[in-house]
Amino acid sequence: MEQKKYPLPPFTQETAKKKIQMAEDAWNSKDPERVSLAYTKDSEWRNRSKFLKGRKAIREFLSNKWEQEHHYVLKKEYWAHGDYRIAVRFEYEYRDNHGQWTRAYGNENWEFDENGLMKKRFASINDVPITNEDRKLTIT
Repeated sequence: MEQKKYPLPPFTQETAKKKIQMAEDAWNSKDPERVSLAYTKDSEWRNRSKFLKGRKAIREFLSNKWEQEHHYVLKKEYWAHGDYRIAVRFEYEYRDNHGQWTRAYGNENWEFDENGLMKKRFASINDVPITNEDRKLTIT
């Protein structure tokens, strides 16, 4: 049986916002294991043009991501929610292995199971090259 990941659905605006903050905190840890535990074992992802299935694939994807994206900082914002779904907008910044800074903008649609684990994550993301001086996100 899967462990429960509170808050559980059905979501209110307050619990949806709490779930979003928990996701932001986990992703900013840049810990693939910690992040992957928020997803079901068979979670389905679309991240840009990549399609992933399962925690193992998610962990591998995130490990590779954070080996390429240095000084990664993410900010998520509530957009909408339903009983078992949450929509967010986000932006994050990082420096790649060549020293280029990038800000990524996007939207995510999340669907959860009854245990509060995310079973579907669909992300649409756009990248904008920026200079170090253009950065606006920092971890507080």
